[in-house]
Amino acid sequence: MKTATLNAAVSQSPAELKASMESRQARIGIVGMGYVGLPLALLFAGERFRVTGFDIAADKVATLNAGKSYIVRIAPEDILKAQKAGFHATSDYAEIAAMDAVIICVPTPLDEHHEPDMSYVVGTVKAIAPHLHDGQLIVLESTTYPGTTEEVVVPLLENGNPLGLKAARGAQESGVHVVFSPERENPGADSVDRREVPKVVGGCGTVGVEVAAAMYGAIFQRVVQVSSPAVAEMTKLLENIYRCVNIALVNELKQLCMRMEIDIHEVIDAAKTKPFGFQAFYPGPGLGGHCIPIDPFYLSWKAREFDFRTRFIELAGEVNMAMPYFVLDQVAAALNDRSKTLKGSRILVLGLAYKRDIDDLRESPSLTIIELLRKSGAAVAYNDPYFPTVGHGRKYDLNMVCTPLDHLDRYDAVLIVTDHSSYDYGRIVDEAQLVIDTRNATRGIDSPKVVRC
Repeated sequence: MKTATLNAAVSQSPAELKASMESRQARIGIVGMGYVGLPLALLFAGERFRVTGFDIAADKVATLNAGKSYIVRIAPEDILKAQKAGFHATSDYAEIAAMDAVIICVPTPLDEHHEPDMSYVVGTVKAIAPHLHDGQLIVLESTTYPGTTEEVVVPLLENGNPLGLKAARGAQESGVHVVFSPERENPGADSVDRREVPKVVGGCGTVGVEVAAAMYGAIFQRVVQVSSPAVAEMTKLLENIYRCVNIALVNELKQLCMRMEIDIHEVIDAAKTKPFGFQAFYPGPGLGGHCIPIDPFYLSWKAREFDFRTRFIELAGEVNMAMPYFVLDQVAAALNDRSKTLKGSRILVLGLAYKRDIDDLRESPSLTIIELLRKSGAAVAYNDPYFPTVGHGRKYDLNMVCTPLDHLDRYDAVLIVTDHSSYDYGRIVDEAQLVIDTRNATRGIDSPKVVRC
C-alpha cells in the first residue's frame, strides 16, 4: 500500500493545479464509496484521472480492490476498467496527503429528533485534516444546510491540521481551497447522462471555485459557479424541497380524489398535456432516498436559528411522512371489506427499495410500512429482487428473508409498495386473493381483486 510519507503531493499554485486538472494529472481522492462517491470516482477514472476511494468500511474497500461491485447499477467491469486507470480503494486516511483534491461524499441523515446528524461529515473532516497540504482543494458534496461548509467544515480543517493552514478567502492563492458542490445523483434514472447534469460550485474563495470548476469541467459538460458555499448549499435544498412540496401536493390530492371517486393518475396525465406551467409529480406510499425526505427538515432546523419558521415546507414534510400510515389504513379497510381483520392477516409486501429498479433502502417507506403492519398484528413477508435479506438499520430492525413469488393465494393481501419493472403484475393479480397497489403499477388491469390507494 502506498503511504503518504513516500507519496505526498507537492504543493502547487492555483494555476498549476488548474493545469493538472485540465491535463488529467491531478490526484483525486473521494471519501465515501457509496451511491454518490463511487459513481463519481468512476467518472473521474473514465477521464484518466488517478483516483483513490476512501471508506471506513473494510468490506467495501476489499470488494472494490477485488474488482467487484456492491451497487447493482455499477457492473464489476466498470470497477476493473477504473483500476486500469489507477483507481484503488483504501481506509488509510494518511493517503489524503498524496491528493491534489479531496471530495467528501458521506451521509448526512437525520437523527431521532429529525435534526441534522453531521457526525459523518465531522468525522471525515477530522480524519483528513491532519494530512492536508497547502494548495489542496477540498470539496463537500454531501447534502446539508446552508452554512455547513463555512461554519463546520472550515473550522475543523483549520484547527485539525498541524501546519496551521487556513481556508483561502477572496482571491487568496495560498491555503486550502474549500468548496461546496452539491451532488445531483438520481439513482436508477438513465434518461439524462450524468455528464449532462450541470455541476454547481460555490467556494470560500474565488480561486478555489475556479480550480473546482476546472476539475469538474473535465467530467461534466457544464459547471455553474455561484458566489458562496451557502448559495450552493441552498440550491441543493431548493431542488429537493421543490420535489417534496409537489409530491406532498399530489399525495394530498390523491386522498381527496379517492373520496370523490376520481382517478388521480388520470387527472395528472390530462394536466401534463399542458405545454407550459405544469410539471407532473406522482403520489406514492411515502418518500424515500437520501435527499427528498430529509432536506426540508435540514432547512427548517437551520431556519430556527434566524427566528423563522418554514411552515409551508414543514407541512409538506408532514403530509409525506404520514403516507405510510395512510397505506396502513387502506390495507385495513380493504381487508375489512372482505370480512378480515388486519391483525392475524398474512401480508406480502412487494418492494423494499425506495423506488423502482434500484438497490437503495435509504428512508424507504416500505420499511416503515412493514413495521406498522407488524405492530398491528399482521404476519408480514416481503419480496424484492434486489434484497435477498434485510436486517437492521438506523431506523428499522426487520431481520427478514426475501420470499419467493409463488403460492400468492396463501396471502390475505399482496401490497405493492415499490413497482419494480421485473414484476409480472398480471400474474400477481391473477394468483393473489387481494392486491393493494400504492404505485398504480396495475393500471390497465380491470379486476375486483385490485384496490388502488
